[in-house]
Amino acid sequence: MIGKWTLAAALAGAAGMVVAQDVAEQFNDYPTEVRADYVFACMATNGQGADVLRRCSCSIDEIAAILPYEKYLQAETVLSMRRASGQRMSYFQGAPEAQDYVADLRRAQAEAEIICF
Repeated sequence: MIGKWTLAAALAGAAGMVVAQDVAEQFNDYPTEVRADYVFACMATNGQGADVLRRCSCSIDEIAAILPYEKYLQAETVLSMRRASGQRMSYFQGAPEAQDYVADLRRAQAEAEIICF
């Protein structure tokens, strides 16, 4: 009888760890290199030093908590395409969907700035 309950408890515990891992992955879906790139750019803008490193790291963590990586990537793509020239790129300037992606990112950045800076 004890073996049966021990096995059931172990399986329940393992299932709980899998669920916890899935939740952690869901909220930590930004690749490390994307986070590092953001921190490097942030530090280039705001200065060097441990305090700025902490604030910039906090900023990308807050953005990641607010905005899923897929939406972050869409917004970054729109911003990148806006910097390119050519008639085809005009879509990224005025399309409502493109504007929404960027607006979502800007809101997340503003929230992160309030919390971290």
